[in-house]
Amino acid sequence: MDFTTELPLLLGFTGGLLALLYAVWKSRWIMALEVPDEKLKRIGGYVAKGAMAFLVREYKVLLPFAVAASVLLYFGSHSFLRWEAATFLIGAGCSGLAGFFGMKVATQSNFRTTWAARTSLNQALKVSFAGGSVMGMTVMGLALIGISAILFATMSSFGREVADMKAWSLPILSGFALGASCIALFARVGGGIYTKAADVGADLVGKVEAGIPEDDPRNPATIADNVGDNVGDVAGMGADLYESFVATVLGCMILGLAVEAPADLKIKLCLLPLALGASGVIASILGMMLVRVGKNGSPQAALNLGTFAAAGFAAIFSWPIFHYTLGGQTFSGGANANNLFWSTVIGVVGGTAIGLLTEYFTGTGGRPVNAIVKASETGPATNLITGMGIGMMSTALPILVMALTVFLGYWQAGLFGVAIATLGMQLFLGIQLAVDAFGPIADNAGGLAEMSEQPSSVRANTDKLDAVGNTTAAIGKGFATASAALTSVVLFSAFKEETGVGSIEITDPMVLIGLLAGGMVPYLFSSMCMMAVGRAAFAMVEEVRRQFRTIAGILEGTTEPDYGRCVDISTRAALREMILPGILAILSPVLVGFLGGVPMLTGFLVGVTVSGVSLAIFMSNTGGAWDNAKKTIEAGASGGKGSDAHKAAVVGDTVGDPFKDTAGPSLNILIKLMGVMSVVIAPMLRRFWGY
Repeated sequence: MDFTTELPLLLGFTGGLLALLYAVWKSRWIMALEVPDEKLKRIGGYVAKGAMAFLVREYKVLLPFAVAASVLLYFGSHSFLRWEAATFLIGAGCSGLAGFFGMKVATQSNFRTTWAARTSLNQALKVSFAGGSVMGMTVMGLALIGISAILFATMSSFGREVADMKAWSLPILSGFALGASCIALFARVGGGIYTKAADVGADLVGKVEAGIPEDDPRNPATIADNVGDNVGDVAGMGADLYESFVATVLGCMILGLAVEAPADLKIKLCLLPLALGASGVIASILGMMLVRVGKNGSPQAALNLGTFAAAGFAAIFSWPIFHYTLGGQTFSGGANANNLFWSTVIGVVGGTAIGLLTEYFTGTGGRPVNAIVKASETGPATNLITGMGIGMMSTALPILVMALTVFLGYWQAGLFGVAIATLGMQLFLGIQLAVDAFGPIADNAGGLAEMSEQPSSVRANTDKLDAVGNTTAAIGKGFATASAALTSVVLFSAFKEETGVGSIEITDPMVLIGLLAGGMVPYLFSSMCMMAVGRAAFAMVEEVRRQFRTIAGILEGTTEPDYGRCVDISTRAALREMILPGILAILSPVLVGFLGGVPMLTGFLVGVTVSGVSLAIFMSNTGGAWDNAKKTIEAGASGGKGSDAHKAAVVGDTVGDPFKDTAGPSLNILIKLMGVMSVVIAPMLRRFWGY
């Protein structure tokens, strides 16, 4: 079999199929677990029903947008076949399917995790992590199958030469990436607004004003809060990393065809990411098999072991792939298989390092979080000041790691080395996303334990998982930001390649205008997200207060609150408020490109990336540190629950919620979406401006 075409496509498709089969196996195992507690099942059913209802309503809103965008892409396409319009819909559909299946299993895993916690901490970890693994493997599976199938169809139809792939296959694949990006943005923004409107309302009125515990069934917003964990941190994060993986593969392919090498080697390098992706699936599965905790073991250590092992496997598996692909051939001034292997190692190490840095700045027991705990003793103001200072500080080291990754990747194999390092960071995406999705499942399990009045031993086990879940969620957001930053570098390079523009003069007024405008957009976008959460949270606070005031027996526990009303408020707010930020992200690169030309759009992309990455790290880490500071105080530090320090920490956590779960994560997709959109419109800009 010729590696040039058939084998990498076959490996990519087979790897994707293996990932989906693993996801199906785990989901069937989860569904087979019996839960005899009817009250627990009923409350878990509320969460599942609310989550799926929101997702269906969101997709109904997005369907007309996807069709309209596909029509516009059809008429703007450079070919009479208009394949880009079709692949846009396929990419959007795959992104939606990944979120749908991942969240469906997550909402079936949460109450089963609660019941498993009656047996042991290890059994609870096993169930919750299995639920997260379905999301991770579904994302990798749909991405690899979608990319492989589209490339096979286009290469069979239009030819397998370098010129054919540049003219047909990769532009058509860019439609797939754009569809994934658009749905990911709306999923992230909409899910983030939903979850934080409910969370803020539940915390401010329930914990601060009424003085009742978190996840208390007397709080009308508590079901909406648990629903929000799933739509924001499961479906939203899944769509985010799905889009990141697809965009990175697209960028690698474009840059693979741009190296200085014979035509046959260019095609090998172009298709190389599919074989690497298949090896990443196997690495993730092997890592997942190692995640288990003993009687007195640490869930965090178990998850770290699985993740680090998967990272090591991914790097090791890349070695034979590179050597089989290249043999003794070299490209771009002497780069060879060894250089690509070391580029992969650089990406793997860089991604792991950023995860560890995020854990340091946001994890319980660390100096940064303890500093916020101490500052909470003197009130909300010092809590906020300290938290924001730590968040700003936390941007420095991750940015340096990213810069070093770019430098070393370029040193090894030029821009293609940077692309491979970026892909290396995402090769073990399956387990990374599983660890992240485990967090909201564990959080839900704790809430369900409280609402269904489980024994204290159950809540003790779920609290241990929840504390770890807060850290893993923060690590997941750190990883997502790092992958977004490096993916945007790859897409920026691909955009320059597609437009045919050589060097850009930074002192060109058009470039400077683009830089300034691009640097501003992440702040404007974040303000839209934050203010949307504020408006939605205000409505939620008023509704919770109304129910406490007008429905007799809620606080006494004799009357069940109107949970559905709060779920509906979050749903309507999320669907209404996600539109404007989405339009800003999608249209701004188009307007800049056609009004100011490629130099202005180039500056714009640089400005968005530099500003957006730093702001995303700041927001995600600040919110994560505030959250774990609150958890530390609730565990007994600085006076424990009900103390003045606890009230100050709740305020900090409330401010940090839209930081870490709405605006911060959405910025990751913003910068990638703009890069993908620029690659898609590059041929149009080239014709429009005469490049």
